[in-house]
Amino acid sequence: MRRLIETVVVLPLLLATIAAQAAVTIDVVAVGNPGNLADTTGYGSVDYAYSIGKYEVTAGQYTEFLNGVADTDTYGLYNTNMTSLYGCQIQRSGSPGSYTYSVASDWANRPVNFVSWGDAVRFSNWLHNGQPTGTQGDTTTEDGAYDLNGATTHEELALITQESDASWFIPTLSEWYKAAYHQNNGATGDYWDYPTSSDTAPLNTVVDPDPGNNANFRDDLGTGDGTYTVGSPYWTTEVGEFENSESPYGTFDQGGNIWEWTTSGGRALGGGTWARDVSVMHASAYWSVRPAYEGSAVGFRMASSQVVPEPASVAVWSFLAFCGIVYARRRMR
Repeated sequence: MRRLIETVVVLPLLLATIAAQAAVTIDVVAVGNPGNLADTTGYGSVDYAYSIGKYEVTAGQYTEFLNGVADTDTYGLYNTNMTSLYGCQIQRSGSPGSYTYSVASDWANRPVNFVSWGDAVRFSNWLHNGQPTGTQGDTTTEDGAYDLNGATTHEELALITQESDASWFIPTLSEWYKAAYHQNNGATGDYWDYPTSSDTAPLNTVVDPDPGNNANFRDDLGTGDGTYTVGSPYWTTEVGEFENSESPYGTFDQGGNIWEWTTSGGRALGGGTWARDVSVMHASAYWSVRPAYEGSAVGFRMASSQVVPEPASVAVWSFLAFCGIVYARRRMR
């Protein structure tokens, strides 16, 4: 009984400690219906349940990552174009060995951009490893969900594969595609044409409240006048801006804001972007891109093998893992 009381007392304290240490919280949604059929593109069939980020990774979250592991920035996780006209405005100060990073509050909840596939999988390793601080090495960015071993070139990154025990990772194209387009109606091959739960092309206007079926893109085919959803200086909306335009699984912005990295093919980009017309978010639109590429319309979203009721976070999963360890140890006594 005493051990049980000690456990009951210690676990809430540990949860508070874990939550305090985990600076980045990734909200996820569960993607079920395992074994669903692919659509006519050949993508979307996934025979297991998983979770995927409700939102794109933000500039604020990426700034926390940089401050954790990039005081020297051995593998170029920061791109100076982030402060350019089309950048997410993450600022770097100091010199190698003492770099620090910051982002203004009005940019922090917009998606990070100018990140390569290599940057995205290093962020995955950092999450997998519990958001450690230190130099960029095996315990921080170079191993965990992916064994990178310093890979930075197109050729090196193209050979990297996901580890079987990865807890956080960049989704495959089918995982990404299913979360965006599948109608969430069982093991079917039923898909929407757009990731706003619709077969009708969305509008690109910010309206409060959001009437649904909206996204952030440049309008070339609708009004035909090339209007942006959000112009200078932001270009992107805050993640989840279109609160009633989610996919059937509950993800936001898979049809706009920025293209998102996946791990299939050469390294494919899915979704829509603030810089292109609505046609690029159609279910048939995705591109194979070299994995070291970094651009103003490119970011990413996380996925996870851990399926728990939404909302969920890195801190909560760490707590649940700890509970499993405590239970196993008690069983052994």
